[in-house]
Amino acid sequence: MERDKINELIAWKNNPARKPLIVRGARQVGKTWLLKEFGNRYYDKLIYINFEEATQLQALFQNDFDIERIIRTLQIYSQTQIIPENTLIIFDEIQSIERGLTALKYFCENAPQYQIIAAGSLLGMGLHSNHSFPVGKVNFMDLRPLSFFEFLKANGESLLIESILKSEWDTVTIFHEKLIEYLRIYLYVGGMPEVVNTYIQTKDISSVRKVQRDILNSYEADFSKHAPYEIIPRIQMVWQSIPSQLSKENKKFIYGMIREGARAKDFELAIQWLVDYGLLLKTHRVSKPDMPLIAYQDLAVFKLFLLDVGLLSAMSQLDIRTVIEGNRIFTEFKGAQTEQYVMQELRVAEDIYIGYWTNERSTAEVDFIVQQQGLIFPIEVKAETNIKAKSFRLFCEKYQPSKAYRTSLKTFHTESWMENLPLYAIGSVRK
Repeated sequence: MERDKINELIAWKNNPARKPLIVRGARQVGKTWLLKEFGNRYYDKLIYINFEEATQLQALFQNDFDIERIIRTLQIYSQTQIIPENTLIIFDEIQSIERGLTALKYFCENAPQYQIIAAGSLLGMGLHSNHSFPVGKVNFMDLRPLSFFEFLKANGESLLIESILKSEWDTVTIFHEKLIEYLRIYLYVGGMPEVVNTYIQTKDISSVRKVQRDILNSYEADFSKHAPYEIIPRIQMVWQSIPSQLSKENKKFIYGMIREGARAKDFELAIQWLVDYGLLLKTHRVSKPDMPLIAYQDLAVFKLFLLDVGLLSAMSQLDIRTVIEGNRIFTEFKGAQTEQYVMQELRVAEDIYIGYWTNERSTAEVDFIVQQQGLIFPIEVKAETNIKAKSFRLFCEKYQPSKAYRTSLKTFHTESWMENLPLYAIGSVRK
């Protein structure tokens, strides 16, 4: 399958001022596959080291950071001569080797000719590094589950994506029902690479559920393996509460839904652990749509989403019939799948701030307020064919945004104060 991030990797390769690149992401989002694919396509030689498996190399950086010694050791281990201009070196699971991250600083300063990409889970990168981080000495790239456009591409629909991105709405509308059908499947399957590959190979949406459960089980095993012992039960309670939190009409995170009498101070660390690990996406309430939005966010009021809409369908035990029975999957659990999907699509962009707005009395709400490239715009999500949105109109009348989007099951159309984007096209706002 094709990942859009390969274009970012090509740009890194061609940049004469490149530094060692760190690719971050939750486990099982496809980091290893993408980097190997990139290396095999665009380099003459590829050296891949997984530090969890390469036990002989555990002391590679322990004594010193002599680059000549390190390169010589890698050549002997891989039985490959390293030529800087045409060899890609991949350090996978770099967080598992002592001083691995620190070593990148010395490659940057003393041997910038070597092309090195390090990969690891967000957990190891951010939370459990016992040595200095190479601040200013590395480039970063974040990898997430496949977006809906990437899912379409995996299903051989690249031309449809081009038409959406070029705003060829007359053409797109002809294939509206086909795109809605793909979106139904995506809301159930999601974007985890192994799950998508299972669907592509079998075309059987029922066969993906076991793979999704295996991924969820592996994440829960990571709680016990990596998290501080004292907060493991709270991490599990927060994690297991997400489907019920999102199934409410008001999707604001409520501590009392975890357990009666729960307070913020009891669960703040658990929530932050899950966010840092990349398993949860967090969006804060903003009090007004002014620049910069982060200055108006309310840290105490927020929503939490999963990293992947397909995993939400598995955690919610969403029945396969919801895919078959018309548009039921969009409205199930009060539109939880649909809002999760939109959040996930927006989060693909890295140069973006995502919040949501309510008035002071919480009697009016806009699902998403986005800041990107100096522009602030609201997005209202409609999971049903009824697209009336009183709060959205009130917001637009009050603040007069230069752009406003409603996304729904309807085809593309414009009104004097907003554009209606079909749900399958919401990823186009990233462009």
